[in-house]
Amino acid sequence: MDRRALAEFLRRRREAVLPADVGLPPGARRRTAGLRREEVAALAAMSTDYYTRLEQQRGPQPSEQMLAALARALRLSDDERDHLFRLAGRGTPGRTVLTGHVSPALLRVLDRLEDTPAFIISALGETLVQNGPAVALFGDRSRFTGLARSEVYRWFTDPAEREVYLREDHERQSRAQVANLRVAHGMLGDASRAGELVRALRRQSAEFAALWDRHEVARRFEDHKVLVHPQLGPLEVDCTVLFTEDQSQALLVLTAPPRTEAAEKLALLRVLGAQDLSGSAPRS
Repeated sequence: MDRRALAEFLRRRREAVLPADVGLPPGARRRTAGLRREEVAALAAMSTDYYTRLEQQRGPQPSEQMLAALARALRLSDDERDHLFRLAGRGTPGRTVLTGHVSPALLRVLDRLEDTPAFIISALGETLVQNGPAVALFGDRSRFTGLARSEVYRWFTDPAEREVYLREDHERQSRAQVANLRVAHGMLGDASRAGELVRALRRQSAEFAALWDRHEVARRFEDHKVLVHPQLGPLEVDCTVLFTEDQSQALLVLTAPPRTEAAEKLALLRVLGAQDLSGSAPRS
Protein backbone atom coordinates (compact mmCIF):
# COMPACT_ATOMS: atom_id res chain seq x y z
CA MET A 1 0.00 0.00 0.00
CA ASP A 2 1.45 3.35 -1.09
CA ARG A 3 -0.01 5.69 1.55
CA ARG A 4 1.51 8.87 0.14
CA ALA A 5 0.39 8.25 -3.43
CA LEU A 6 -3.04 7.06 -2.28
CA ALA A 7 -3.55 10.20 -0.20
CA GLU A 8 -2.47 12.46 -3.06
CA PHE A 9 -4.66 10.65 -5.58
CA LEU A 10 -7.73 10.88 -3.34
CA ARG A 11 -7.14 14.57 -2.69
CA ARG A 12 -6.64 15.39 -6.38
CA ARG A 13 -9.73 13.47 -7.46
CA ARG A 14 -11.82 15.04 -4.68
CA GLU A 15 -10.80 18.51 -5.81
CA ALA A 16 -11.65 17.66 -9.43
CA VAL A 17 -15.27 16.67 -8.69
CA LEU A 18 -17.69 19.60 -8.56
CA PRO A 19 -20.66 19.44 -6.17
CA ALA A 20 -23.00 19.64 -9.17
CA ASP A 21 -21.32 16.53 -10.60
CA VAL A 22 -22.73 14.46 -7.75
CA GLY A 23 -26.05 16.24 -7.33
CA LEU A 24 -25.00 18.52 -4.44
CA PRO A 25 -25.67 22.28 -4.19
CA PRO A 26 -22.60 24.54 -4.61
CA GLY A 27 -22.92 25.93 -1.09
CA ALA A 28 -21.22 29.02 0.29
CA ARG A 29 -17.68 29.79 1.47
CA ARG A 30 -15.98 26.92 -0.35
CA ARG A 31 -12.21 27.25 -0.31
CA THR A 32 -11.92 24.97 -3.34
CA ALA A 33 -14.22 24.19 -6.23
CA GLY A 34 -14.24 20.47 -5.49
CA LEU A 35 -15.90 18.35 -2.84
CA ARG A 36 -15.28 18.63 0.88
CA ARG A 37 -13.93 15.63 2.75
CA GLU A 38 -17.17 15.17 4.62
CA GLU A 39 -19.09 15.14 1.33
CA VAL A 40 -16.92 12.36 -0.10
CA ALA A 41 -17.30 10.42 3.14
CA ALA A 42 -21.09 10.76 3.03
CA LEU A 43 -21.25 9.68 -0.63
CA ALA A 44 -19.09 6.64 0.19
CA ALA A 45 -21.07 5.81 3.37
CA MET A 46 -18.01 6.05 5.63
CA SER A 47 -17.04 8.29 8.52
CA THR A 48 -15.39 11.64 7.82
CA ASP A 49 -12.63 10.71 10.26
CA TYR A 50 -11.85 7.51 8.33
CA TYR A 51 -11.65 9.33 5.01
CA THR A 52 -9.59 12.17 6.51
CA ARG A 53 -7.05 9.70 7.83
CA LEU A 54 -6.67 8.23 4.34
CA GLU A 55 -5.88 11.68 2.91
CA GLN A 56 -3.45 12.29 5.77
CA GLN A 57 -1.58 9.02 5.16
CA ARG A 58 -2.68 7.68 8.55
CA GLY A 59 -5.51 5.32 7.67
CA PRO A 60 -5.53 1.50 7.64
CA GLN A 61 -5.54 -0.37 4.35
CA PRO A 62 -9.04 0.09 2.88
CA SER A 63 -11.07 -3.00 2.09
CA GLU A 64 -12.16 -3.73 -1.47
CA GLN A 65 -15.69 -2.68 -0.47
CA MET A 66 -14.39 0.66 0.81
CA LEU A 67 -12.37 1.24 -2.35
CA ALA A 68 -15.38 0.45 -4.54
CA ALA A 69 -17.45 2.96 -2.52
CA LEU A 70 -14.74 5.62 -2.91
CA ALA A 71 -14.51 4.97 -6.65
CA ARG A 72 -18.26 5.45 -6.94
CA ALA A 73 -18.27 8.58 -4.76
CA LEU A 74 -15.46 10.20 -6.74
CA ARG A 75 -16.97 9.14 -10.09
CA LEU A 76 -13.77 7.37 -11.16
CA SER A 77 -13.41 5.83 -14.59
CA ASP A 78 -12.46 2.15 -14.86
CA ASP A 79 -8.79 3.06 -15.29
CA GLU A 80 -8.89 5.42 -12.31
CA ARG A 81 -10.65 2.82 -10.21
CA ASP A 82 -7.99 0.22 -11.04
CA HIS A 83 -5.28 2.73 -10.12
CA LEU A 84 -6.99 3.37 -6.78
CA PHE A 85 -7.03 -0.36 -6.01
CA ARG A 86 -3.36 -0.74 -6.90
CA LEU A 87 -2.33 2.22 -4.71
CA ALA A 88 -4.19 0.60 -1.82
CA GLY A 89 -2.39 -2.71 -2.38
CA ARG A 90 -5.46 -4.53 -3.63
CA GLY A 91 -5.96 -6.57 -6.77
CA THR A 92 -7.89 -4.74 -9.46
CA PRO A 93 -11.48 -5.92 -10.03
CA GLY A 94 -12.15 -7.82 -13.22
CA ARG A 95 -13.83 -5.78 -15.94
CA THR A 96 -16.80 -8.05 -16.48
CA VAL A 97 -20.48 -7.34 -16.84
CA LEU A 98 -20.86 -8.16 -13.15
CA THR A 99 -18.46 -5.57 -11.80
CA GLY A 100 -19.80 -3.68 -8.81
CA HIS A 101 -18.29 -0.47 -10.17
CA VAL A 102 -21.19 1.71 -11.30
CA SER A 103 -20.87 3.34 -14.70
CA PRO A 104 -19.81 6.99 -14.16
CA ALA A 105 -21.89 8.03 -17.18
CA LEU A 106 -25.06 6.53 -15.69
CA LEU A 107 -24.23 8.03 -12.30
CA ARG A 108 -23.96 11.49 -13.83
CA VAL A 109 -27.48 11.13 -15.19
CA LEU A 110 -28.81 9.71 -11.91
CA ASP A 111 -27.30 12.59 -9.94
CA ARG A 112 -29.55 14.99 -11.85
CA LEU A 113 -32.74 13.05 -11.23
CA GLU A 114 -34.06 14.25 -7.90
CA ASP A 115 -37.78 14.49 -8.62
CA THR A 116 -38.61 11.03 -9.96
CA PRO A 117 -37.68 7.42 -9.04
CA ALA A 118 -34.48 6.24 -10.73
CA PHE A 119 -32.01 3.45 -10.07
CA ILE A 120 -29.12 1.58 -11.70
CA ILE A 121 -29.11 -2.22 -11.96
CA SER A 122 -26.63 -4.83 -13.14
CA ALA A 123 -27.22 -7.46 -15.81
CA LEU A 124 -28.52 -9.77 -13.06
CA GLY A 125 -31.01 -7.23 -11.76
CA GLU A 126 -28.87 -6.25 -8.77
CA THR A 127 -29.65 -2.72 -7.60
CA LEU A 128 -26.35 -0.83 -7.50
CA VAL A 129 -27.62 2.62 -6.51
CA GLN A 130 -31.02 4.34 -6.02
CA ASN A 131 -32.15 7.90 -5.55
CA GLY A 132 -34.49 8.99 -2.74
CA PRO A 133 -37.83 8.57 -4.57
CA ALA A 134 -36.79 5.07 -5.70
CA VAL A 135 -36.03 4.10 -2.10
CA ALA A 136 -39.43 5.45 -1.05
CA LEU A 137 -41.14 3.41 -3.77
CA PHE A 138 -39.22 0.12 -3.66
CA GLY A 139 -37.35 0.17 -0.36
CA ASP A 140 -33.56 0.00 -0.10
CA ARG A 141 -32.83 -2.73 -2.62
CA SER A 142 -29.07 -2.36 -2.26
CA ARG A 143 -29.20 -3.91 1.23
CA PHE A 144 -29.59 -7.52 0.07
CA THR A 145 -26.73 -10.03 0.05
CA GLY A 146 -25.98 -13.31 -1.71
CA LEU A 147 -28.35 -14.53 -4.40
CA ALA A 148 -31.04 -12.25 -2.97
CA ARG A 149 -29.17 -9.26 -4.43
CA SER A 150 -30.81 -10.21 -7.74
CA GLU A 151 -34.41 -9.08 -8.14
CA VAL A 152 -35.14 -12.13 -10.30
CA TYR A 153 -34.17 -14.38 -7.38
CA ARG A 154 -36.36 -12.42 -4.96
CA TRP A 155 -39.24 -12.36 -7.45
CA PHE A 156 -39.48 -16.16 -7.44
CA THR A 157 -38.57 -16.82 -3.78
CA ASP A 158 -40.00 -13.90 -1.75
CA PRO A 159 -43.73 -13.11 -2.09
CA ALA A 160 -43.14 -9.60 -0.70
CA GLU A 161 -41.18 -8.72 -3.84
CA ARG A 162 -44.39 -8.90 -5.89
CA GLU A 163 -46.41 -6.52 -3.74
CA VAL A 164 -45.27 -3.50 -5.75
CA TYR A 165 -47.02 -4.88 -8.86
CA LEU A 166 -50.72 -5.48 -9.51
CA ARG A 167 -51.61 -9.16 -9.37
CA GLU A 168 -52.75 -9.15 -13.00
CA ASP A 169 -49.24 -8.04 -14.02
CA HIS A 170 -47.40 -10.81 -12.17
CA GLU A 171 -47.35 -13.26 -15.07
CA ARG A 172 -45.97 -10.66 -17.47
CA GLN A 173 -43.34 -9.60 -14.95
CA SER A 174 -42.32 -13.22 -14.34
CA ARG A 175 -41.72 -13.76 -18.05
CA ALA A 176 -39.73 -10.52 -18.27
CA GLN A 177 -37.53 -11.50 -15.32
CA VAL A 178 -36.71 -14.89 -16.85
CA ALA A 179 -36.11 -13.46 -20.32
CA ASN A 180 -33.68 -10.89 -18.86
CA LEU A 181 -31.81 -13.61 -16.97
CA ARG A 182 -31.54 -15.61 -20.21
CA VAL A 183 -29.66 -12.69 -21.76
CA ALA A 184 -27.24 -12.47 -18.82
CA HIS A 185 -26.78 -16.25 -18.80
CA GLY A 186 -25.92 -16.20 -22.48
CA MET A 187 -23.31 -13.46 -21.96
CA LEU A 188 -21.71 -14.92 -18.83
CA GLY A 189 -22.04 -18.67 -19.24
CA ASP A 190 -23.26 -21.43 -16.97
CA ALA A 191 -20.22 -21.24 -14.67
CA SER A 192 -21.02 -17.64 -13.72
CA ARG A 193 -23.33 -16.17 -11.05
CA ALA A 194 -26.03 -16.19 -13.70
CA GLY A 195 -25.69 -19.96 -13.89
CA GLU A 196 -25.75 -20.19 -10.10
CA LEU A 197 -29.00 -18.22 -10.07
CA VAL A 198 -30.58 -20.48 -12.67
CA ARG A 199 -29.66 -23.66 -10.79
CA ALA A 200 -30.93 -22.29 -7.48
CA LEU A 201 -34.20 -21.04 -8.95
CA ARG A 202 -34.89 -24.27 -10.84
CA ARG A 203 -34.65 -26.08 -7.50
CA GLN A 204 -36.77 -23.60 -5.56
CA SER A 205 -39.45 -22.44 -8.01
CA ALA A 206 -41.58 -24.59 -10.29
CA GLU A 207 -42.85 -21.40 -11.95
CA PHE A 208 -39.30 -20.33 -12.80
CA ALA A 209 -38.39 -23.80 -14.09
CA ALA A 210 -41.37 -23.85 -16.45
CA LEU A 211 -40.62 -20.36 -17.78
CA TRP A 212 -36.90 -21.12 -18.17
CA ASP A 213 -37.73 -24.11 -20.35
CA ARG A 214 -39.58 -21.78 -22.76
CA HIS A 215 -36.21 -20.25 -23.80
CA GLU A 216 -37.50 -16.68 -24.12
CA VAL A 217 -34.58 -14.26 -24.50
CA ALA A 218 -35.02 -10.47 -24.30
CA ARG A 219 -34.07 -7.37 -22.32
CA ARG A 220 -37.62 -6.56 -21.27
CA PHE A 221 -38.63 -3.47 -19.35
CA GLU A 222 -42.31 -2.58 -19.74
CA ASP A 223 -42.70 0.94 -21.15
CA HIS A 224 -45.87 1.64 -19.14
CA LYS A 225 -46.60 0.03 -15.80
CA VAL A 226 -48.66 0.38 -12.66
CA LEU A 227 -46.74 0.19 -9.39
CA VAL A 228 -48.32 0.00 -5.95
CA HIS A 229 -47.05 2.07 -3.04
CA PRO A 230 -48.27 1.10 0.47
CA GLN A 231 -49.26 4.70 1.31
CA LEU A 232 -50.00 6.30 -2.05
CA GLY A 233 -51.66 3.35 -3.77
CA PRO A 234 -51.33 2.65 -7.53
CA LEU A 235 -49.00 4.85 -9.61
CA GLU A 236 -49.18 4.75 -13.41
CA VAL A 237 -45.69 5.49 -14.66
CA ASP A 238 -43.65 5.32 -17.84
CA CYS A 239 -40.34 3.48 -17.68
CA THR A 240 -37.34 4.75 -19.66
CA VAL A 241 -34.16 2.66 -19.76
CA LEU A 242 -30.63 3.78 -20.57
CA PHE A 243 -27.97 1.07 -21.05
CA THR A 244 -24.21 1.23 -20.92
CA GLU A 245 -22.52 0.48 -24.23
CA ASP A 246 -21.73 -3.11 -23.19
CA GLN A 247 -25.28 -3.65 -21.86
CA SER A 248 -23.85 -4.58 -18.44
CA GLN A 249 -25.78 -1.92 -16.49
CA ALA A 250 -29.03 -0.05 -16.98
CA LEU A 251 -30.50 3.14 -15.57
CA LEU A 252 -34.27 2.92 -15.09
CA VAL A 253 -36.23 6.18 -14.79
CA LEU A 254 -39.92 6.26 -13.84
CA THR A 255 -41.93 9.32 -14.87
CA ALA A 256 -45.54 10.46 -15.22
CA PRO A 257 -47.15 13.04 -17.54
CA PRO A 258 -47.48 16.54 -16.04
CA ARG A 259 -50.67 17.49 -14.21
CA THR A 260 -51.81 13.89 -13.77
CA GLU A 261 -52.71 12.08 -10.57
CA ALA A 262 -49.58 9.97 -10.96
CA ALA A 263 -47.42 13.11 -11.23
CA GLU A 264 -48.94 14.40 -7.99
CA LYS A 265 -48.16 11.09 -6.29
CA LEU A 266 -44.57 11.20 -7.53
CA ALA A 267 -44.26 14.65 -5.98
CA LEU A 268 -45.41 13.19 -2.67
CA LEU A 269 -42.97 10.34 -3.17
CA ARG A 270 -40.10 12.84 -3.18
CA VAL A 271 -41.09 13.86 0.34
CA LEU A 272 -41.29 10.23 1.46
CA GLY A 273 -37.93 9.58 -0.17
CA ALA A 274 -36.31 12.36 1.83
CA GLN A 275 -37.81 10.91 4.99
CA ASP A 276 -36.54 7.42 4.15
CA LEU A 277 -33.04 8.66 3.50
CA SER A 278 -33.02 10.47 6.83
CA GLY A 279 -33.66 7.32 8.77
CA SER A 280 -37.26 6.15 8.57
CA ALA A 281 -37.90 2.51 7.75
CA PRO A 282 -38.09 1.86 3.98
CA ARG A 283 -40.58 -0.35 2.25
CA SER A 284 -39.29 -3.92 2.19
